[in-house]
Amino acid sequence: MTAILIIVAAIVLLVLGYVFYGSWLAKEWGIDPNRKTPAVEMEDGVDYVAAKPAVLMGHHFSSIAGAGPINGPIQASVFGWLPVFLWCVIGGIFFGGLQDFGSLFASVRHGGKSVGEIIEDSMGDRAKKLFIVFALLVLILVIASFVNVVAGTFASTNPLGFTGQPTGNETTAIVSLLFIVLAIVYGLVTNRFGVKTLPATIGGIVCIILMLVFGLNTGFAMGRTAWIVLIGAYITIASLVPVWILLQPRDYLSSFLLYAMMGVALIGIFFSAFSGTATFEIPVFTGWKTSIGTLFPALFITVACGACSGFHSLISTGTSSKQLANEADAKPIGYGSMLIESALGIISLIAVGMVFSTYTSGGFGSPAVAFAAGIATMFGTETSAVYGTVYALLTLAVSVFALTSLDTGTRLSRFMFSELFLKDGEASYKDATGIRKVLTYPLTGTLIMVGIGCVLGGLSLSQIWGLFGAANQLLAGIALMAVAAWLGNVGKNNKMFFIPMAFMLIATITSLCMTVISKIKLIAGMVADSTAAWGDWFQLIFAAAMVILALILVVEGIQTFVSTAKKEKK
Repeated sequence: MTAILIIVAAIVLLVLGYVFYGSWLAKEWGIDPNRKTPAVEMEDGVDYVAAKPAVLMGHHFSSIAGAGPINGPIQASVFGWLPVFLWCVIGGIFFGGLQDFGSLFASVRHGGKSVGEIIEDSMGDRAKKLFIVFALLVLILVIASFVNVVAGTFASTNPLGFTGQPTGNETTAIVSLLFIVLAIVYGLVTNRFGVKTLPATIGGIVCIILMLVFGLNTGFAMGRTAWIVLIGAYITIASLVPVWILLQPRDYLSSFLLYAMMGVALIGIFFSAFSGTATFEIPVFTGWKTSIGTLFPALFITVACGACSGFHSLISTGTSSKQLANEADAKPIGYGSMLIESALGIISLIAVGMVFSTYTSGGFGSPAVAFAAGIATMFGTETSAVYGTVYALLTLAVSVFALTSLDTGTRLSRFMFSELFLKDGEASYKDATGIRKVLTYPLTGTLIMVGIGCVLGGLSLSQIWGLFGAANQLLAGIALMAVAAWLGNVGKNNKMFFIPMAFMLIATITSLCMTVISKIKLIAGMVADSTAAWGDWFQLIFAAAMVILALILVVEGIQTFVSTAKKEKK
């Protein structure tokens, strides 16, 4: 019954947060449904494409979710269920939802431009350039992390080719490949052949079911390194083609997998509680220090996307703001999606709770596997047919969400890489000259970011995720600061940003400084029976660079807040 109480309490609190706090934010900021959005005013058929609310909700939710709200809460579960529960709920309502909604709104009021452009408007060009460099470093970690996750859920030790009795990974691989084809077909029939959304959606869902049936009987085997190369090629192409061909339809269709996954999990929670097929094993609280560090800052860094994620601000200002058809949709898409993701974080916590002893003893290869196994266990034993079906569905869903985040993250890196080298008044690479024309060309930035990300994706997930979590949460603190500075400059209420902004900055800078110190000790030979590898050097350099950039941006932000306060007094 503990699991039921946890999920019911979470849903009630998150709904109350959406209805009351979300509505208050919309009123304070002046959301205007009659104002034209950039997607309408600047439609170009490639990046600026007005989308129906349900389609954009699917894109935004699938993109921000990825594997984050599954990996993070599961890894943080070693602190006990109560700390993770509280941070997912409180963080989602007052931190993550605030950031996502505010970033989306600010970007819409800036012509669909990135957080960097918002920073330039309120803090100057130098702060903008520093932020873009910072964001690109985070996006490298995003690409590396999710390439690692996807390759891990696809990889097989069997000979290359189709298999008749597929493993879970081989099923996931073939269905994911077919899913890409389905998305392209959906994009064509709805955007070029005039098929309405409802019949196209019904057809898409039927095709997904058929693909699942096919995948359970026929898989595709390929090694991990080969998958990393293929994934890199795919996200390169996906980031360059018009959004209506792949990004919008793929994310929209994948959102149904996510909804189905959450629905299956909810059914499993209630079923297991009354049938006794699985027992929730996580203690309420295990202590201030665990295998992943001390409660502060480790909990707030590790949970990441389940409560607050800087990556979300990049999606809100990079792709979603260019597709928002009406400002009124900013609340359900920006704020609502974050709260649904917090609910997914709670579901992930409950899932690992069903197999907690196995998870803590190292019985699963990754949190994603523990998630799938935990929910499948709610329905039966490992030898049952229903267990295998549920497990395959959930493993597929995790990989699909990670791929959607990769698609969007790579497109974002293309935008921001070009922004770094464009001068004022230059809209694209066509306006640039000399070497800047090469650097701002879309393919250039894409290849550089994908190449670095895929190389780092070959590291173990544990080497990447801790650094990604800290960098990602630090980005959230800076995004909160950027939106707060802009709101203050335009005379709107920004006081609700100050506590979340300060907390995220303090927690993440503390975590990164701890990483720097631990890596210096390791490299200097001060840690017994341990030797430094190149991954340790990478973590040291990356963490140090993040801290320096963040501190400079914080100083710029404080100066902006002080200047705004002086103007208000006058």
